[in-house]
Amino acid sequence: MTGTGLGFVAGFVDAAGFVALFGLFTSHVTGNFVLIGAELVATSSGVIAKLLALPAFVLSVAGTRLLTLALERRRASTLRWLLALEAVMLALFCAVGIALSPLHAADAPDAIVVGMLGVAAMGVQNAIARLALAHLAATTVMTVNVTQAVIDAVDLLRLGTQGAGAARGRIGRMLPAILAFAIGAIAGAFGIAYYAFACLLLPILVLVILIPLAGRER
Repeated sequence: MTGTGLGFVAGFVDAAGFVALFGLFTSHVTGNFVLIGAELVATSSGVIAKLLALPAFVLSVAGTRLLTLALERRRASTLRWLLALEAVMLALFCAVGIALSPLHAADAPDAIVVGMLGVAAMGVQNAIARLALAHLAATTVMTVNVTQAVIDAVDLLRLGTQGAGAARGRIGRMLPAILAFAIGAIAGAFGIAYYAFACLLLPILVLVILIPLAGRER
């Protein structure tokens, strides 16, 4: 359930952020590199925010790693604390977005501040995937999941029920995350269109629900 919930959160926040922040990816940060190239050629705005997204993401991941090490030394429930941290960061993203709306332009100070909070929040989730949920399918970037699911589906068709247990298990882990991400992306796009930054209360609620469940699934 944790992987599925986080897949929904990532899809929701990435789509909502992309629409509200003039084409900035908050979750799939490397996608901003492609947009930087396109915008430089097209001489449009938004380059500064996308350039700042990488250091904001790196600092967020580094901070999450340091927090994880501190929690491990104290033998605390690492995953629960990290999910709580992501919920707090998303709450800041939501609150500051509401306070500064309407945002004026891609590289305006208000949009940059809000955007970097969104990137930082999703940097925490990307770190969670590697530090606490490495045994699950990726929750923030679906390309690898889709590729592996297609490979496993071909192997299932080729091998049938014999010799394809591992492939069946991987598909069972990846499909829920893929579907949750897609549903989250659609919900995020419509949410930001109708409710602006207040729509982020939904992914925050999902994280709050996941926190008490986290220890049971590890």
